[in-house]
Amino acid sequence: MKIQGNEIKPGMIIEFNNDHWTVLKSQHVKPGKGGAFNQVELKSLTKGTKLNQRFRSSENIERAQLEEKKFNFLYSSDEECFFMEPKTFEQISLKSDILGDKLKLLSENIEVTISYLEEKPLSVELPNNIECVIDNTEGVVRGQTAASSYKPAKLINGVDVMVPPFIEEGDKIILDTRTLEYVKKVN
Repeated sequence: MKIQGNEIKPGMIIEFNNDHWTVLKSQHVKPGKGGAFNQVELKSLTKGTKLNQRFRSSENIERAQLEEKKFNFLYSSDEECFFMEPKTFEQISLKSDILGDKLKLLSENIEVTISYLEEKPLSVELPNNIECVIDNTEGVVRGQTAASSYKPAKLINGVDVMVPPFIEEGDKIILDTRTLEYVKKVN
C-alpha cells in the first residue's frame, strides 16, 4: 500500500531500498526555504542497522503489509518465549531477542499481537496498559510538592519506573507498555 512521505509515523514498517524498515522516530520539518519534509529514523528488520532519511511530502513510499495474529503468552526459557493461539491451541516459540525489553513485562496468559511479514514473525505488541505490582520504592521526602515530584520504584518483574509519592510497596499500578510510564493506581 502506497503512502505519502508526510504520512510516515513511528511504529510503521515500510519497504525502502530493497529492505524492510521499522520507523523509530519521525519529525515533520518545514524549513524557511524549500518544501516541507519528514525526517525519519529507520531500523532495518533484516540487518539491524539504522538510517536517517528525509522523505518529501510528494514522495510515495510502500508500506509493508503485515499479518497480525493474537496469541496468549505461556512461558519463557533462556532463549525462547512460548505462545499459544487461543482458537486453535497451536503453540509457537519465538527467540527472546525479538521481544527485547518487553520480555520483562510479559506475564502468564497475557494477550499479545504478533506481526508477521511473509510468514516470519517480526514484532510482538503488548496491550497498551498492564497491571503491575510495586516491589520496592523510596519513602516520601517531606516538603516535596506532590504536583511535580515523582520517585523511583522497582516493579516485581525488575522494571524501573517513576511513580507519584503516594505509591508504596505492594501497590498495584497500571503501566503504559509503550512508554513505561505510570498511568494510575489500582484499588
